[in-house]
Amino acid sequence: MNVKTIFSLLFLFPLIGISQEIDHSKQVEVACFAFYNLENLFDTIVDPDTNKILQEDFTPAGKKNWNSKKYFHKLNNLAEVISKLGVSDASPDGPNVLGVCEIENKAVLEDLVANSKIAKRNYNIVHHEGPDRRGIDCAFLYNPNYFKVESSKSYRLRMPNDSLFASRDQLLVSGSYLGERMHFLVLHWPSRRGGEKKSRPKRIQAAKLSRKITDSIKAVDEKAKIIIMGDLNDDPVSSSVKDFIKAVGDVNSVSENNYYNCMYDKYKKGIGSLAYRDNWNLFDQFILSPSLVNPLNDYSNFKFFSSTVYNKSYLKQKEGNFSGYPFRTYVGSNFMGGYSDHFPVYIYLVREKLK
Repeated sequence: MNVKTIFSLLFLFPLIGISQEIDHSKQVEVACFAFYNLENLFDTIVDPDTNKILQEDFTPAGKKNWNSKKYFHKLNNLAEVISKLGVSDASPDGPNVLGVCEIENKAVLEDLVANSKIAKRNYNIVHHEGPDRRGIDCAFLYNPNYFKVESSKSYRLRMPNDSLFASRDQLLVSGSYLGERMHFLVLHWPSRRGGEKKSRPKRIQAAKLSRKITDSIKAVDEKAKIIIMGDLNDDPVSSSVKDFIKAVGDVNSVSENNYYNCMYDKYKKGIGSLAYRDNWNLFDQFILSPSLVNPLNDYSNFKFFSSTVYNKSYLKQKEGNFSGYPFRTYVGSNFMGGYSDHFPVYIYLVREKLK
């Protein structure tokens, strides 16, 4: 089926910068999924179950002078971004599924989703407490009008010959999105602390775990619809992503044994989601199983349509040495009052509207 016969939503094309002839004989439904690194979303209370030293930074007596006023300022900023993320006539409710990372606990997410800017979406939360030394976890927010959770599981990342290693768990959430079964794997792979090369084995180990999780899903259902999303601390061309997840950037190269990296083209164009020492990286990625990729223009089920790094001007530092970088909450111990050190990312999937 030709793509022109599928899209009757004229506004969808200008929205993502595509111009082409449109046949109005068909209608589509649009799914918006997003991921956002919330950059150290801590409350002001020390939780005995997580990293005490880092948490003490985020208290009124800590070196960051973190307090309720700053905490709610950050929550309001994050809610503002989420309220605008992916919103259009085609997707009026914004992201119906939102993966997040760098959150301290479920309580901070409860405060976030209760913010008046997004409260009407009634986001539900999936969170499992993990072992990370910084005391941060991944989590999954979803609009129950669109997605119904069937199960969730947290997978521990371990390093061979290092019994003291502790990092973020990998969160798998399975359920039904408007009647189609989907699996979401939310990730925050180990950082590049100590240098990219030295820390690389940790991310390769994380990639092996991610691939093991998705392979176990496909062993039961080879056509499973799997969405991998997260801050991988590696780029689409890094070995962990390219060689171990086996994520390719060419839709025509997707096979049953590999995955499609929705952010590859953005990276090749020099678009990043974070900056470090005047270099841009695209660590925040969406990677899809073959069943969600559509080289034959068959939109009878949800298929990938477009990806976006949400890098609007209000999310950027306006001046100084970091002009143009993501406008973050802190630089060192200096409160900047920004949003996050990462830009959020989102994708659109579309399918022919069910009669």
